[in-house]
Amino acid sequence: MDVQLLRIDSRLLHGQVTTSWARALSVDYILVVSDAVAHDNIRKALMLQVKPANVNVKILTMAKMERLLQDSRFDTLRVMILVDRPIDALTLIQKGLSIYEINIGSLSFQTGSRMITNTVSVTPEDILAFKALHQKQIALYTQKVATDAKKDFWSVLSDKLKQSTE
Repeated sequence: MDVQLLRIDSRLLHGQVTTSWARALSVDYILVVSDAVAHDNIRKALMLQVKPANVNVKILTMAKMERLLQDSRFDTLRVMILVDRPIDALTLIQKGLSIYEINIGSLSFQTGSRMITNTVSVTPEDILAFKALHQKQIALYTQKVATDAKKDFWSVLSDKLKQSTE
């Protein structure tokens, strides 16, 4: 699988992805990997309504995505993979996804999380997953749309974590 972008974004498939990223990357498929969405017909239908006209969108469970990673029939497809939590990105990498960088979109605030940037909030579980990704030497960056400059997310996260322990 020729992964053009792995993006962590709690919104998954939305306007920025469909108008900026899909066009800039010229992908064949957008793979939304979310057990919750794959089992929720209403959310699935809403996501499929915003898909780009010239790009196939598949909404997959994590187990189905793990099988696709091992299937050589998909080796030549140009894909964008969307997950909603850092632990899902880490799981895909542990299951064989070969990637050297991850784009972090928006992670919505939830109970027990803390704001890292104006669009990214992390839970203790998210922090552990980001640390594991960093230890695997995977670059973590924020970039809202393809035309924006990349910003190093790991340094921002590290600074915020240091500030909280001082």
